[in-house]
Amino acid sequence: MKNSRSKSAFFLVVILIATFAYTAFAGISAGNFEISSAVSKIKQGLDLKGGVFVLYEAETELKGSELSDIMDQTIAVFRKRIDSMGLTEPFIVREGEKRIRIELPGVENAQQALDTIGKTAQLQFMTIREEVVVTGADVKNAKVVIDTQDNKPIVSLEFTPEGVKKFADATAKLAVNQEPLLIVLDKEVISSPTVNVAIPDGNATISGNFTIESASELANLIRGGALPVNFTEVQSSIVTATLGEDALARSITGALIGIALVMIFMIVYYKILGLSAAIALTGYMVIVAYIYQLIGVTLTLPGIAALILSIGMAVDANVIIFERIKEEIRDGKSVRVSIDTGFKKAMSTILDSQITTFIAGTVLYYFGTGQIKGFAITLMIGIVASMFTALLVTKLILRNMVNGFSIKDKKFFGVKED
Repeated sequence: MKNSRSKSAFFLVVILIATFAYTAFAGISAGNFEISSAVSKIKQGLDLKGGVFVLYEAETELKGSELSDIMDQTIAVFRKRIDSMGLTEPFIVREGEKRIRIELPGVENAQQALDTIGKTAQLQFMTIREEVVVTGADVKNAKVVIDTQDNKPIVSLEFTPEGVKKFADATAKLAVNQEPLLIVLDKEVISSPTVNVAIPDGNATISGNFTIESASELANLIRGGALPVNFTEVQSSIVTATLGEDALARSITGALIGIALVMIFMIVYYKILGLSAAIALTGYMVIVAYIYQLIGVTLTLPGIAALILSIGMAVDANVIIFERIKEEIRDGKSVRVSIDTGFKKAMSTILDSQITTFIAGTVLYYFGTGQIKGFAITLMIGIVASMFTALLVTKLILRNMVNGFSIKDKKFFGVKED
């Protein structure tokens, strides 16, 4: 009875991994029912898909927190503007103290994208009849504060002396019928708070169902409409995807050949142990593919390198485990005991090596920019997935295979008879 349950569990795991692998890499289509492959939905970076790259530098002598505020405001405005263009996965990051780097993979009209990104932000406060009440130039400050009544984040506005009078006159009229005041950035409404009372002193608050993140984004966008400094275009380029497509195809082909050779070697050298590793390695690739799709990882050539590296680390973890198991079998212990003991003894070694590599990846992600961050995040995902498959999935497959088929002979584990 126990053997049949283990055998059923083994086949169930294999079927599930095979099904998810096929779905992840090929997709499923049957009549009106269709599941797209996870691989086809993984976003590609600038070096693989082509697109636009531009680098801006702030013209300012400000430093410290004031400079940081300006850069954060500008990034928020750039991101909002790029999102309105319908582009997917823009890469916007502060580079150094005064520079902002923007990468837009898959842009078809490159010059239009550059023109849209680089234009001056236009922030307007308007009535529903499209009458402009105040502009971004009238905003002195916008920040997130916590409402003392309900302990929720709100956005606090402060206007310039000229803006105070304009805002007071407008809110006095709007408060009569409690009409909304539209906050418009680059002709897109980013908020539409209702005016309940006249605001004569220019200190207004915008409340709503905010989180700290959403309130901060709105405050940044409002402040960003009146940036006190200009940004100059330091460098821009249009990247073609020809080289990237060729490199991607070669990388994938090389990775598949390498993985196939590794699987063959593992099965030939480690026999049953290698077969369980090959099945688990397939599960590893499925897990990675779905994680990439789920969290929106942008795949670049360095990211592919990190993926291949993490596959090697996954195999390395299995090798450590299998050698431990073989040592236990040579010492005369039963196969079942050897498997449990081998995994237990190998765990600390694997955790030490993987954690130190994960720390290195974290440092690269924190201090790196551009494709270095992509390499780091891909590497860290691979490390987590490899630990899961090596320590849990491989063990599950191996134990059920051994128990289900009553495998006890040493030669099936790559251990030679004395």
